[in-house]
Amino acid sequence: TLPGSKRATGGLHPLNIVKNKILDAFTGMGFEIFEGPEIETDYYCFQALNIPKDHPARDMQDTFYINPELLLRSQTSPVQVRTMMEENGQPIKIICPGKVYRRDADDATHSHQFMQCEGLVLGEDITMADLKGALLEMAKKMFGEERIIRLRPSFFPFTEPSVEVD
Repeated sequence: TLPGSKRATGGLHPLNIVKNKILDAFTGMGFEIFEGPEIETDYYCFQALNIPKDHPARDMQDTFYINPELLLRSQTSPVQVRTMMEENGQPIKIICPGKVYRRDADDATHSHQFMQCEGLVLGEDITMADLKGALLEMAKKMFGEERIIRLRPSFFPFTEPSVEVD
């Protein structure tokens, strides 16, 4: 005859909370969200990004191949490639979140799957200052208004110039 007890309601997974905060920060700056398939072709994942079969960037990623032409994407860059092909030279301002997959047999602390979020801005008069401004705004939205960042030169065989954010 007593009323039933209330069940606790669920909540978002912590990774989804972080992902949503990142997307909110970038959409607030005018970025559009674009997503793509997790099973990708070798063409979109590598060749269209000028990463041929013998390119050193492929050595940095232990890719999960389904067959010689299909793979679990190792990056979200194929979304950028598809967008550039579809937009035909129009200005682009996108953010591409998603799961990516890489084999890392040498380190048991790393998962074979993780989340990645890439941005792409193409248009007239875009500079490194625009990149720094967008990253600073994202850091402030994520970690508080007092946050500062620095861009540190780095080397990645698939981008030029390359920087990391501290």
